[in-house]
Amino acid sequence: MDPSLDMWDFSSLISLWINRFYIYLGFAFGFSLWICFQIVIRKQNKNSQEKTVPKASRDLMTNGYISLQKKEVFVSGVKIFYGSQTGTAKGFATVLAEAVSSLGLPVALINLKEYDPDDHLVEEVTSKNVSAFLVATYTDGRPTESAEWFCRWLEEAANDFRFGKTYLKGVRYAVFGLGNSAYVSHFNKVGKDVDKWLWMLGAHRVMSRGEGDCNVVKSKHGSIEADFTAWKARFISRLQALCKGERKPCGGNCKKGKCESNQHGSEAMEPGSHAQEGFHQRDAEQEEPFGSTSEEESGTEDHQSLKSVIDVEDLGKIMDRMKKEKREKERQEGETSLIRSTVKNEASERRAMITPALREALTKQGYQLIGSHSGVKLCRWTKSMLRGRGGCYKHTFYGIESHRCMETTPSLACANKCVFCWRHHTNPVGTEWRWKMDQPEMILKEAIENHQNMMKQFRGVPGVREERFEEGMTVKHCALSLVGEPIMYPEINRFLKLLHERKISSFLVTNAQFPAEIRNLKPVTQLYVSVDASTKESLKKIDRPLFKDFWQRFLDSLKALAAKGVTYCGESSASSLTMANVPWHEEVVRFVCELVDLIPDYEIACEHEHSNCLLIAHKKFKIGREWWTWIDYSRFQELVQEYEDTGGSRTFSAKDYMARTPHWALFGASERGFDPKDTRYQRKNKSKDISGC
Repeated sequence: MDPSLDMWDFSSLISLWINRFYIYLGFAFGFSLWICFQIVIRKQNKNSQEKTVPKASRDLMTNGYISLQKKEVFVSGVKIFYGSQTGTAKGFATVLAEAVSSLGLPVALINLKEYDPDDHLVEEVTSKNVSAFLVATYTDGRPTESAEWFCRWLEEAANDFRFGKTYLKGVRYAVFGLGNSAYVSHFNKVGKDVDKWLWMLGAHRVMSRGEGDCNVVKSKHGSIEADFTAWKARFISRLQALCKGERKPCGGNCKKGKCESNQHGSEAMEPGSHAQEGFHQRDAEQEEPFGSTSEEESGTEDHQSLKSVIDVEDLGKIMDRMKKEKREKERQEGETSLIRSTVKNEASERRAMITPALREALTKQGYQLIGSHSGVKLCRWTKSMLRGRGGCYKHTFYGIESHRCMETTPSLACANKCVFCWRHHTNPVGTEWRWKMDQPEMILKEAIENHQNMMKQFRGVPGVREERFEEGMTVKHCALSLVGEPIMYPEINRFLKLLHERKISSFLVTNAQFPAEIRNLKPVTQLYVSVDASTKESLKKIDRPLFKDFWQRFLDSLKALAAKGVTYCGESSASSLTMANVPWHEEVVRFVCELVDLIPDYEIACEHEHSNCLLIAHKKFKIGREWWTWIDYSRFQELVQEYEDTGGSRTFSAKDYMARTPHWALFGASERGFDPKDTRYQRKNKSKDISGC
């Protein structure tokens, strides 16, 4: 390498180092010119924009009347509810959640099995969320196990006049159903039902319902996955529009979720405009809206004019005020007897409890309906004893002859929706008497006539004993336990008095939600209070009471019962439950033995193995070594007459009309509660002894 070249490079570097300050100055000057140039350009752009703003607007801005406002939030998040059996709906929900998250929106995945709509669904009214429901249709058109409770609650709420057509007003939702069109009669039935019930409660559908089809031959897009992908794309597109504050294309006034609209994109119509009036008119023509089941709720609240607009943010205050008023009303109801509160309105202003649809449903179940709120039905134990095959546990425990017992109720309504109800929840519900009222004389007269007419059908039937048939034509006992809550009937005391005047004993069952009515109850032969759970939480889940203060009512009812005497007894029947939920008789015996150890002065007296139940009685009904749990019904009627003749001053207790219990009815007897005279009793003594607990 040339030595002169190396020398030149070294000298150049030294020169640059010596003059470095001039170089820095040149760079700084150039950068300053560039900054000035950018400032000039931006100022020119600003001036050109100001020229396009009207003078009035510039004056407002300079005077300070327009300020930057916080951007309004139209969608605060998305909640995705799913009911899945095989995992398909859950998988779709996960995919949808990922798509929603890509929009920057908060998203929540909710398994309907773990969701309590009674406590949380109404919160969506003011949340500004959009709810997506992905529900599958399972066997015979039923919901999946995980969505069964949610669907049952939603259906009952939609058909319960207490909720009304505005209960979910403000909730925005979309539904995607999963089904198989091979099952034509119930294809996507659950998705359709959920869509319909939400709409009936006042929720607003943001887009038409999607229907996924596992039948690839009939699937609109070739597979259920493709059906979901297409619906998801429409949902995301609709969600983006909602985030911008655009109006929904579905008017929310159709019942099937398949309405078409002339609204597209961000076109918005002013309230009260001719275009909007035409839009709602077309919806009304295409789809008949569902009517409310409540006459009280079909007034002004749901038929407000378009000019009567309530701000969405004010709905929370309105709901709070309504809840406060409801709580206050319920508190007043707890302090005032149901009987006194119902006589304020005339019966002519009330509607009938039995609607045409309810009448048809109950008639199919074998009920003979009486007037507008009562019914009678022939018990299977009545038929059994007519044939000499034994009676129910009431015969074993108390001596009630089943073939001479009439099962009836003066009130088909109830204040609970018990999960084990064998009446399939077809009866009305309510917390007070709000219907027309029939007179007790008419109810009893027609109840006996209907009962006798049903009994006549057994004349000459093979196996029916002639002497028992003749006895059965004269009613001697009345079980007020058929359906509903008989103690709700405002004239229950007059009804009981009429029974006793006819020498008919009374067996009344109540669900422990009307303590005031229990306290005001006149003499009744037997009073039962159903105790279905031992804690507040379990009682709420099992009985599903309508009263908010149900637990206090339950406790007060037990206190009221203590003054009248207590009998522990129960039986369980199934609706959605199966035989797998029913314990073996030996298990019941062990449980009752442990229970008796915790109850002072009580012992197990009787047993009816066929009904899988035992009778726990107070030791005061045990004289010497003999139990006296049976009833001398003739003596009871004499005592009731004395009570009436003395204006209530002549009091009496159960010990005044008790009778000795036969040996075959006692706990541990080889007959296990079966009368040896009955033809069905053919059992041998069991080697297994379960009586020594």
